[in-house]
Amino acid sequence: MRIIMAGASGLIGTALSSTLRSAGHDVGTLVRRSPASSAEFRWDPAKGRIDDAALRGADAVINLSGAGIGDRPWTSARISELRDSRLGATRTLTAAMGRLETPPAVFLSQSGSGYYGSAGPQVLRENAPAGTGVLAGICADWEAAAHEAPAGVRVVTPRTGVVLSRSGGALGRLMPLLRLGVGGPLGNGRQYWPWVTLPDVAGAFAFLLAAPVSGPVNLCAPESADVNSLIAQLAGALHRPAVLRVPAPVLRLVIGKLADELLLASQRMEPAVLSAAGFEWQHPSLAQAAAWVAGATDRH
Repeated sequence: MRIIMAGASGLIGTALSSTLRSAGHDVGTLVRRSPASSAEFRWDPAKGRIDDAALRGADAVINLSGAGIGDRPWTSARISELRDSRLGATRTLTAAMGRLETPPAVFLSQSGSGYYGSAGPQVLRENAPAGTGVLAGICADWEAAAHEAPAGVRVVTPRTGVVLSRSGGALGRLMPLLRLGVGGPLGNGRQYWPWVTLPDVAGAFAFLLAAPVSGPVNLCAPESADVNSLIAQLAGALHRPAVLRVPAPVLRLVIGKLADELLLASQRMEPAVLSAAGFEWQHPSLAQAAAWVAGATDRH
């Protein structure tokens, strides 16, 4: 397939580009700077500009574009940037598709587990309603923007959970502490994080390019885990203790609104659509995922 990707330089984009190229796909990327090769195309999503040649003849478009959720404090200006960067990029892509005589067959447009807000221990399948909060509102509007794609385009909005990686990602700041034996659970640790390993995120996106699936897809592993279990498994795989719990008030003091929505929110997602479609995870269990993150296995 000829695939055009926005947000290809991020953690997921880098892994996914490699996975798709290894499978023989032709992957072009959208960049904000001057293109450095024939596989790059210029765009400026903040202004709604894109080189229309990029999407011409494309079989699929993958949208991973958006400002980093946990990179900076959530000032009102930053929250606007989180929202605008996602909606602007998505609408730039759907508008470009609308100008094509033959739009791409599929549009995979990233969403997030934040769609569900904080739902405690309730099991969340794709038909669960949107929650409340900053992220829930952004994700709901982000998904709606993706569905502005032209009629006939199969739109998929993967609600990606907490991505476990050997470097960077959601655990980028926590892993060095765990390796030193000074990390620990966040808050009471009973909140559920919908975790998934980076190879499985890349594998799922590749799978969704061809699977007869549309609409929201919970992108997480089939085994649910609360933060206590997640941290304990990771620390165990690293042969380190994980006893230094960080209380919720301290998290709120240090990072403000981010704490409640990113670290203390509970989303017990179930990947019902992926499971029903026959997707096979490389790391379906937390034990397998922890071993991979710790480098105890050679699957990558």
